Amino acid sequence: MSRKSRRDFFKTAGLAGAGLVVAATPASASSAHLPDDAQLGMLYDATKCVGCKACMAACKRVNAQSGGLSFEQAGFDQDGLWDAPEDLDGNTRTLIKLYKDAQRWSYIKYSCMHCQNPSCVSVCPVRAMTKDPETGIVHYNKDTCIGCRYCQVACPFNIPKFQWDRTVPQIVKCDLCRDTNLKTKGIPACAETCPAGAILFGMRKDLLAEARKRLKEHPKQYVPHIYGEQEMGGTNHLYLAALPFDRLGLPTLKSEAPAAFSEKIQHTIYKGFIAPIALYASLCCIALRNLKKGEAQHGPAAAPTQPEEK
Repeated sequence: MSRKSRRDFFKTAGLAGAGLVVAATPASASSAHLPDDAQLGMLYDATKCVGCKACMAACKRVNAQSGGLSFEQAGFDQDGLWDAPEDLDGNTRTLIKLYKDAQRWSYIKYSCMHCQNPSCVSVCPVRAMTKDPETGIVHYNKDTCIGCRYCQVACPFNIPKFQWDRTVPQIVKCDLCRDTNLKTKGIPACAETCPAGAILFGMRKDLLAEARKRLKEHPKQYVPHIYGEQEMGGTNHLYLAALPFDRLGLPTLKSEAPAAFSEKIQHTIYKGFIAPIALYASLCCIALRNLKKGEAQHGPAAAPTQPEEK
């Protein structure tokens, strides 16, 4: 191929690529995600919690088998007694902790927040983490998981835990007893067991209405904020408390979900195959520029001549 024909080729390819880039419309950065208040969730009222940890024991008892754990591995000894773990781990989906300082104290419950736009689902490369669009439950499929643990890194609440001590490990997190208590009784084990009524289960809109009612009727009893209503674009696990939530170990977060932001960028870049086309067009432009530069320095190359036959 002569230098001229190569130049024409690169010019044509570059123009075509550029045209495709212009023609491709950026992904509709889908309109701002609005919380679906018809999804299922829980409201935890820290002012009502007595720290009995019955919810933790019930969670382990009900979900041990579905989590691939034996009775002993779930945290129970041979006599059926149970030691309280210090943190969420590969055997623990629900945790009650006590915060106290010189003057005040409060219990706090940790479990999956079931975000409206969950980061763990967004980063999972094999869809081992999925969100049910109807119930809002963020579910984990151990048969699909490849053990990359991206979900652990992405979760701003530090909830998913990996079973480091297992030969065949998996991620452990609350799924609202989707395949156990919720399926058989219509309520998660923790909410069913709580003797103080600190854990309410229901539709998000009803839980928000109840939380607002309590804030209005007892303004001096609570911090004037429903944690989870706006954080991360909204979560289905909501909180009321008498102490600031950051003191109770809940992170201070913006209202926009990182997953929504990152997906907006990714969808815009890859909509219509923009990124590869733009890269190819750039390479063609560079090659064309180098060809022109070479011609300016050395002149156009003469077409090769055939040797004369003897």
